[in-house]
Amino acid sequence: MKLVQQRSKKTGLPPGTLVHIGERRTEKVTFTVFHYGPAGCEELQPHQANQLAPPADESVVWINVSGVHNVEVLEAIGKQFVLHPLLLEDIANTDQRPKLDDYETYFFLVIKMMSLTDRKEIAVEQVSLVLGRNYVLSFQENGTDVFQPVRERLRGGKGRLRQSGADYLLYALVDAIVDQYFAVLEFMGEKIELLQQTVVADPKPETLNEIHGLKRQLLFVRRAVWPLRDVMNNLSRSDCPFLQEATKLFFRDVYDHVVQIVDTIETLREMVSASLDIYLSSVSYRLNAVMRVLTVITTIFMPLSFIASIYGMNFEHMPELKSTWGYPIVLVAMTVVGLGMLILFRNKRWL
Repeated sequence: MKLVQQRSKKTGLPPGTLVHIGERRTEKVTFTVFHYGPAGCEELQPHQANQLAPPADESVVWINVSGVHNVEVLEAIGKQFVLHPLLLEDIANTDQRPKLDDYETYFFLVIKMMSLTDRKEIAVEQVSLVLGRNYVLSFQENGTDVFQPVRERLRGGKGRLRQSGADYLLYALVDAIVDQYFAVLEFMGEKIELLQQTVVADPKPETLNEIHGLKRQLLFVRRAVWPLRDVMNNLSRSDCPFLQEATKLFFRDVYDHVVQIVDTIETLREMVSASLDIYLSSVSYRLNAVMRVLTVITTIFMPLSFIASIYGMNFEHMPELKSTWGYPIVLVAMTVVGLGMLILFRNKRWL
């Protein structure tokens, strides 16, 4: 997960210039269209952007575009739906922060979508949503999909999705994205709990790398979620004519979820910071324990080395130098001194 994308390629270009900012991709841009109403639902997969258009009747159209790296496709969709050039520029820029723009005849919403892959890795992509009177456009960066439950509800006709307008469809898409935040945070919470156990039991240099990795991930998640509070709050209080009052209640519920997610993120960040403090304390404690043992060993051998150094001097006139029992007596004295100091240290609980 890159915290900063390279934006230098846009330096000096006029506003509204379409330049893709993000990972380079060569896949073909794909389209999925759901045309639905109370009577039924039709699912299409057109091959060209010029085949996309707003509905002519009162039904609702949801157009999902997988891939924003082809600026020609974005220009064609912009002409079909009369989208502002600055809006198209923001879609091509995958380094946007969550935001809500009001273009009078339609809303533009940018949100970060996070999900867990099969390898239990966090996949992050930008999703841009355009809400019109009776249509919703969704632009996904790389096609990582969390909208499958929404598609199943449209196909099966369950719930109030078919009976409602495009504003309720926008809520359903945003709610599906926000629900995935809980799954990601639950996964990260489990990793942090295991990390704390490792930090206390057996801290290693690899543990420090894992702590820094989790801090980086939480920083990215926080940057992606934190502005979403204001976006949901503004959306639930908007005076947009095609945003019904009944739907605003659902957006307020999403706002409550986002506040809860922000609180969870802050708690996890504090847990990671505490894990780092515990790691440093554990490493310092282990180092102090090793130094204490080495200090005790050195202290015990200091008087023994002193005795040995005295009797290692080769002077001719020294006491016990030619005594028959001199050597064993010195060894016994050194043993007694060493054991006495060891017992003293044990009594003082220095060992």
